[in-house]
Amino acid sequence: MPHLDLPTCPFLPLVDEPLRAVEMRKLGKDRGPDFYVRALEVAQSLWLQGLPAQSMLLINRAFGSDLNGGEAVLKEWPIPYEAMAWVMANREEDYFIGNPRRHFQHLATRMVEPRRQQRSWRAWGCWYLACSIFPDYPADEKQIREEGVREPEEREIFAALSEHGLPGESQLWQKVAIDYSSSSSN
Repeated sequence: MPHLDLPTCPFLPLVDEPLRAVEMRKLGKDRGPDFYVRALEVAQSLWLQGLPAQSMLLINRAFGSDLNGGEAVLKEWPIPYEAMAWVMANREEDYFIGNPRRHFQHLATRMVEPRRQQRSWRAWGCWYLACSIFPDYPADEKQIREEGVREPEEREIFAALSEHGLPGESQLWQKVAIDYSSSSSN
């Protein structure tokens, strides 16, 4: 691994070698537990290579995994809201991250099947975290105006994740949201 003096993300699996997103192709159409873990491993590797935006994209891929909540891997690596928030909050100022608020707004409003509702509400959950961590980053006002997008409130995200997410997912998201809301206001 290139040594950039970056701390490992405690919410992602450790890796021994540099990995790139192309690693995901080796899994073919699988979107199950192996895909989930590999996406998290690649996210850690990209983070350690000083690529936080790419790391976030791989965490997004993990969110898209086809899991039912009973997989053993989720006990060790829960749905990665905490990993996503940690990467956003801990990235170095000079490492590209784009505008996570706009990214998640677009992701949430342009989601397609499979599991469209679940994945869209997960994106809104990450959007909420991005808004807490980066309160000065602007929304895509043009999309809001032209497409009638309405940004959801915390309670709506919680309710939707309770309905469409895995068992306990809404509570996990809420804990992370509270942790990062209070830390960004200090």
